Amino acid sequence: AGVALLSNNTLSVFKKAGKVSELRMSIPAIQQNITAGIAHTRWATHGVPNDVNAHPHLDCKNEIAVIHNGIIENYHAIRTKLEGEGHRFLSMTDTEVIAHLIEEMIKYSGDLETAVRLALRQVEGTYGIAVLSSLEPDKIIAARKGSPLLIGVGKNEHYIASDAAAIVHYTRNVAYLEDGEIAVLKKDSFETKTIDNEDIEKQVHQVTIDIAEIEKGGFEHFMLKEIMEQPETLRNSMRGRVLLEVGNAKLSGLQDVLPTLENAQRVIITACGTSWHAGLVGEYMLEQYGRIPVEVEYASEFRYRNPIIKEGDVVFLISQSGETADTLAALREAKQKGAAAFGICNVVGSTIARESQGGVYIHAGPEIGVASTKAFTSQLVVLSL
Repeated sequence: AGVALLSNNTLSVFKKAGKVSELRMSIPAIQQNITAGIAHTRWATHGVPNDVNAHPHLDCKNEIAVIHNGIIENYHAIRTKLEGEGHRFLSMTDTEVIAHLIEEMIKYSGDLETAVRLALRQVEGTYGIAVLSSLEPDKIIAARKGSPLLIGVGKNEHYIASDAAAIVHYTRNVAYLEDGEIAVLKKDSFETKTIDNEDIEKQVHQVTIDIAEIEKGGFEHFMLKEIMEQPETLRNSMRGRVLLEVGNAKLSGLQDVLPTLENAQRVIITACGTSWHAGLVGEYMLEQYGRIPVEVEYASEFRYRNPIIKEGDVVFLISQSGETADTLAALREAKQKGAAAFGICNVVGSTIARESQGGVYIHAGPEIGVASTKAFTSQLVVLSL
C-alpha cells in the first residue's frame, strides 16, 4: 500500500509492504497544507510484495506519481525502449512504465493531460489509473480501460475511486467512467474526455449505499458479518418479486424483454469464480422448470474460444461487482454475435448492469469479504425466481 501527497507543490510518497495499518505508522504525524493525494493497496502481480514494488510509482525526476489497477501487457517492450532512452527503473512492476512514459510524453505535449493521453495510446492491456504531479499540482488525471473507476463529486472537493463504497463517507454523488475515457479532477470541478480528446458530458448519479453496510458492525471481520446477514439479504433478493397468489415471480428488469426470454432457443450462463458456481446450480433449476437447454461457460474461456452463438440465444452474465473483466468481455462478445445479453449483478450502476439489455439486481448490499457468501446465496435466489 502507498500514498502520494501534494503539499506546497512538493510531491511526497510513502509506501509499505503489508497492511494499510503499517503504512499509516510509517507516515510522519504532521502533514500540513495537503491539497491533493492518491493512494492504492494492491497485490503484487509483478515482482515480490515489498516496499519498492508498492504503488504509487514515480518518474525519474520524482515529479509524476501513478497508481494503477490492471495489467500492462506490453510493459516489457516499453520498459526496454525507455531504458534505451536513459530512464532508470526502480521496481519490477508493469505500472512504473506508465510514469516514465508520461514523463517522456510531457516533453512533446507540454501539459500533463495530453501527456497521459499520448502515453495511454501506447500501452496494451487494462488499467484504471490516477496520476498526480507537482508540475500541475491543482489536478488529478484519471483514466479507465477494463478496470472500474468512478468520480465522486463533493463540495469543493472531488474524488476518484474504483468503488462507491470507498467514498460514500464523503459524498453520494458519483459519475461513472467508461472504457477509453479520461477525467481531469480539480477541487471545484471535473471534466471528462475520450482518449482521442473528445469532450464528454457525464451524468451524476446518487448512490444509496448505507454507510453501516460497509462497517463491521461489531463483528470480528467482514466475512463473518456477511455470513450472518444472509437471512436478510435473501429476503431482499426476493422482496416484491414473489407473487404468491399466482405462484410466479415478477422481475421488473426483465419485463421489457419477456418476449425474447419466452422465445429463447437456448440459455447460456457465463461468469467467473463463485458466480460461475451459482450458474451451475442455475443450469439445473432452469432446465428442470423451464425445459430449455442451458449451458454454463467460464467467462474467461467464453471470450477467447469463438463460441457458437445463434440468433434467439439468451446469455445471462453473473457478477457480484458488475465489473468482472472477463465477464464484461463475454457480455460484449455475446452482443456482437447477436445474442440477447442480461446481467445478474449486485452493484447498481456497474458496467455490466449498464451495458446489459436487461437484468436483475440481487440486492445483497456491499460485499467486502473476499470469499463470497451472501452474494452467492442471493444469486441462487434470483436464478430460482
